[in-house]
Amino acid sequence: MKNILTLNSISPVINDIFDSTYRVDSELENPVGILLRSFNMHEYELSNDTIAIARAGAGTNNIPCDKYAEQGVVVFNTPGANANAVKELVLLGLLIGSRKVSESIDWVKTLKGKGDEVAKLVEKGKSNFAGKEIYRKKMGVIGLGAIGALVANIGLSLGMEVYGYDPYLSVTAALRLSRHVNVVKEIDELYKTCDYITIHVPYIADSNKNIINAGVIRKMKDGVVIINCARGELVDNNDIIKAVESGKVGKYVCDFPKDEIIGVENIICIPHLGASTEEAEDNCAIMASKQLIDYIENGNINNSVNYPSCSMPRTTDTRLVILHKNITNILAQITTAVGKENVNIANLTNQSKGEYAVTILDIDQEASEQAISHIKEVEGIIKVRVIK
Repeated sequence: MKNILTLNSISPVINDIFDSTYRVDSELENPVGILLRSFNMHEYELSNDTIAIARAGAGTNNIPCDKYAEQGVVVFNTPGANANAVKELVLLGLLIGSRKVSESIDWVKTLKGKGDEVAKLVEKGKSNFAGKEIYRKKMGVIGLGAIGALVANIGLSLGMEVYGYDPYLSVTAALRLSRHVNVVKEIDELYKTCDYITIHVPYIADSNKNIINAGVIRKMKDGVVIINCARGELVDNNDIIKAVESGKVGKYVCDFPKDEIIGVENIICIPHLGASTEEAEDNCAIMASKQLIDYIENGNINNSVNYPSCSMPRTTDTRLVILHKNITNILAQITTAVGKENVNIANLTNQSKGEYAVTILDIDQEASEQAISHIKEVEGIIKVRVIK
C-alpha cells in the first residue's frame, strides 16, 4: 500500500483516480507522495520515503523546490488546469475596473429602509457611478502562457485591441494565441499604449519582485486600469497606492489583499478567488494526482518545476529512474556502471534542465544491488529508483 499525504483539502474527485493500492489521507506517516495546495512547506520536515510532491495549482512559492531537487524529490504543478477560472476572474476585473459596480452596490445597500424613495434616490445618485466601456479599448497582457493566452483571446472577442508581451513565449503558447494579438518585443510599447494592463507571470523573488513600480507606472497612460491575478508580490503596493491617489492609475484590481491596500479608494481587493471554482479545483486535483501516479509507478516526469520533463513508454519489466546533476559525460558513466554487471539496456531516455537531469533506463533483467551500487558511485547521482 502506497501512502499519499494531503496537506490541504483536495477535491474528492481524487478518490476516482487513486486505485486500491493507494491510501490517501491527511494523517499518514512516511508518504511516498504529497498532494497540497497552499500549505507552506518551507519549514516542513519531509519524510525520507517521499519521492514526489504535487501542487494542485500553478504557483509553487510555498514549496522549497531547489532544496527538494537536491534531495531527489520531484515537485509537480498543474499549469493550465485552473486557467479558465483565472481568465474569467480577469474578465470580471476588466468590468469592475471600468464600471463602478462594486462601489454602486455598496451605495445601494445604504438605501435600505428608504421605502418608496428608493427609486427616486437611485435615479438621482446613479450619475456618481458612471463608468467606461471596454469595447475598442486597448488591453496589454504581460505573460502569454496558459492563462495569458486565454485572457488575450477573450479580450479580442470583447472587441478590444490586444497587445501581448512574453520574452519566453513557447511554441505551444504561441499556437494557443490568436494571430490578431499584437505581440510586442519591448514591454514599454505595451505600457505606453494600453488602457488596461493585466499581469500573468509567475512570481520569482530574485528576478521580478515589484516589477510594477513607480518607474514603470510613469510610462503608462493616465487612468490605466491594472489587474493582478498572478501574485501580489509582482506589484509594489506603496507605489500603487500613490498612483491611484494621484489618478495616474484609474483602478487597481488585485486578487491578493494586503492590509495596506484594503479600503483604499479605487483599489478593489478580491480574496484570492482566481482558481476558486469547483471546476478548477477538480481539474487541478485530477492533473496533480495523475502526475504523481505516473511518476511513482513509471518514473515519468511531466510538469515538474525542479526537474526536466522526461518520459517514455515501458518496454521491460524493470525500469531504473536516475535523478542526477547535469554534468558532462555523466550519461556515459551511468551506462558503463550498469554494464559492469552485464545488464542489458533495452531502452533509454535522458533529459536535462539547468542544473539537474533525469535518465530513465529500461533493462532486460532485474538490477542487482551491485549494479545499483555502481550507479550510486558515479559523481553527481542524487537518487536511483528501481521500478518493477
